[in-house]
Amino acid sequence: MPAPMMDQASGRRKWLSRLGWALLFLLIGLLLAPVILPPFLDRIYYRGPVTAHYDGQRFFNPDGEFGTGGTQRRVPASMLIRFMLGQDRAEWPDHVPIAPGYPAAEGTLCPPAKKDRITENWARCVAKVDPRRMFVTWIGHATVLVQAGGINILTDPIWAKHSGPFGVTGPSRARDPGIRFDDLPKIDLVLVSHDHYDHMDLATLGRLWERDRPLIVTSLGNDTVIANSGAKAVAKDWGQRVPVRPGIDVIVERVHHWGSRWMSDRNRALWSGFTVTLPGGNLFFAGDTGWGDGSWPKDAARDGPYRLAILPIGAFQPREMMSGNHIGPVESVAAFKELGAAHALAVHWGTFRLSGEGIDEPPALLRKTLNEQGIAPDRFRAMEVGRNWEVPPLP
Repeated sequence: MPAPMMDQASGRRKWLSRLGWALLFLLIGLLLAPVILPPFLDRIYYRGPVTAHYDGQRFFNPDGEFGTGGTQRRVPASMLIRFMLGQDRAEWPDHVPIAPGYPAAEGTLCPPAKKDRITENWARCVAKVDPRRMFVTWIGHATVLVQAGGINILTDPIWAKHSGPFGVTGPSRARDPGIRFDDLPKIDLVLVSHDHYDHMDLATLGRLWERDRPLIVTSLGNDTVIANSGAKAVAKDWGQRVPVRPGIDVIVERVHHWGSRWMSDRNRALWSGFTVTLPGGNLFFAGDTGWGDGSWPKDAARDGPYRLAILPIGAFQPREMMSGNHIGPVESVAAFKELGAAHALAVHWGTFRLSGEGIDEPPALLRKTLNEQGIAPDRFRAMEVGRNWEVPPLP
């Protein structure tokens, strides 16, 4: 064989040998990853005494896990594989066109034309809402702007395009935020329910902190995660209060869920809902919750009366996988009744494709459930993002 051809054949053998070794090391790495990586992905977010829902290492649901992501209980492997491959899941549109809205001001909207004329005073324009009135705007997923009691409140704020690590992974938004970030009024209070990426968006929290220095209230351990954004949060246990201003407190409420950023750090931080005491009737925000044994809305009802409850209705199918993690429309109506709330806003639907139902299935089932139970549809609303709703005062 001529020398050039021998050199080529030798080069190919070396290349194939290197490729083979690379593939072998890659295979070994993949096989060892479940053993090697978890200790590095685990984090200690909180240290404190053992309680009825903390064993000294991790938090847990005191009413039982009921198949939440916080337990070792597994769904059938075949169902999980089909779900991960996108099978048995309704198709979603890539993008739902929306018309961005504006916060309420003096009981009306600040129209874009007015905003253009007074750009430097825009924050003051949108902040002037009568403290006795309550305006609510769904921004998307579990993010809601509530203007009441003379303050502006944001729940689980996320303006990211993806709900996953590094801001570029995980499900992408089907609906853009209903209010552009730059059109937000000055935010006084932020409620962060737990550390899942679709509820705790560090990039958004960092922007809010840099701009407004709001009071950020969360549950135990989440302040450690939030600190990575540069923001500072006040973390409390279930049942504890955080004063905001005279007559306005935040009460951290028990719900039924779990928490994790990297899976190995599962339940290192606590999950919660919130009550905000306000003139004219209180606000309840459930965050993210399964039904559990159904006792959490009964417990929270003691901190009413509630003018408005913000309750999740989506990411509920298939029930074999989601029942321990998320309530659907039927259970959300049951929680609404247990809370004794005058009105409710439906959230946690139509933004990120996290489950098997269609994009509009949750509000459709909500309307059906309200009709079957004789509840007026204007009491429990599923609205498009960016639209304002003035919540009536308590009777």
